[in-house]
Amino acid sequence: QLQAFGGGLVQPGDALRLSCAASGRTFSSETIAWFRQGPGKEREFVSAIRWSSQHTYYSDSLKGRFAISRHRGENAVFLQMNGLKPEDTAVYYCAVGSMALSSIRLARMYHYWGQGTLVTVSS
Repeated sequence: QLQAFGGGLVQPGDALRLSCAASGRTFSSETIAWFRQGPGKEREFVSAIRWSSQHTYYSDSLKGRFAISRHRGENAVFLQMNGLKPEDTAVYYCAVGSMALSSIRLARMYHYWGQGTLVTVSS
């Protein structure tokens, strides 16, 4: 089971760190990703990390503001979000899957999903 947490209400320009933890399983060779879905929008890829190699991947529009990392001991993945903007308002989901690099941004390639955590950026 995946659990995403750390969301909340922040002001534009603030930072927030989301966490994704797994219970009942230990990450090993999977890819763990963050997706988000804003109000009235489709779910979109945010970032992903290969657990074993720690290679990271980002949406082109978010690279530079967001950073993904993982902690082996905590069996968790984090998404550090800096310089938040109102358009970052969304429910953020973490997901786990195994796929080729060419498919890493495709939501349908991830078979386990957390329940989502809401991030609201507003003044």
